[in-house]
Amino acid sequence: MFSSSVSKRTVLVPILSVVAITLFFIRSVTSINETNAYLYHKCFEKDGKYKPNSLYEKNLDFLISNVWKNASVKDYIYGMEGGRPNTVYILIQCRGDSYGSKCDTCRSTAYSELRKRCPMKKGAIVWFDRCLLKISPTTFLNEMDLNNKFYMYNKNKVRDPVSFNSKTKTLLTELTKKATRGGPDRDMEVYWLYETGDMKLDGKMKLYGMVQCTRDIKETGCKKCLNRIIGELPNCCDGKEGGRVVSASCNFRYESYPFLDTRK
Repeated sequence: MFSSSVSKRTVLVPILSVVAITLFFIRSVTSINETNAYLYHKCFEKDGKYKPNSLYEKNLDFLISNVWKNASVKDYIYGMEGGRPNTVYILIQCRGDSYGSKCDTCRSTAYSELRKRCPMKKGAIVWFDRCLLKISPTTFLNEMDLNNKFYMYNKNKVRDPVSFNSKTKTLLTELTKKATRGGPDRDMEVYWLYETGDMKLDGKMKLYGMVQCTRDIKETGCKKCLNRIIGELPNCCDGKEGGRVVSASCNFRYESYPFLDTRK
């Protein structure tokens, strides 16, 4: 995964589920925490294409240009523009530690990259280290999406995988409980459905973790989503020093070093 001090080789594994799940290596990436690395994208062929200068494209451009500017919260947007058959739905969400200009920069980069990688596609999603962007001609509000996901893990292995796997699951499960605890005015907090923490390991080692969901699926959906992907730890990252499962609705990451940006 991505280190704040030393670059580490990682492996990205997309998951395609048609009849059976197929896993394959797609590429290796090298990065550090300070970057906003491109992670993965998917074009939704079933949604079709729009024509240049069409009403659909104008609605999409309007959402990108105006909805973000007028939003009261600058790290998450779910919006729509236009009537059928040219309605566009959009979701933009930044990682919990990427707010302000960092989030805005990631949003701009994601939109530009999505246009390049999925030209004229009505439906698509792109993931960056600091944010995700999803567009669709149909609403996906409150719909948990685990069909579109991928794994990333550090090739380095731990000495005691059984113990390490157990502690990793314990940490991520505890973070999930905190992220989905709800309560009065919880939905007004900047870090809603996002939680970070760490756990002491043997010696001086620590395990650092993060969980986050897109806010459209609410607390109940978030808890279900995170529990599902945490359950994939043996497939994703068995005995690996670091790893993550990233879906369109939720994601987790853990590392043996601090990987989040604590600078304001």
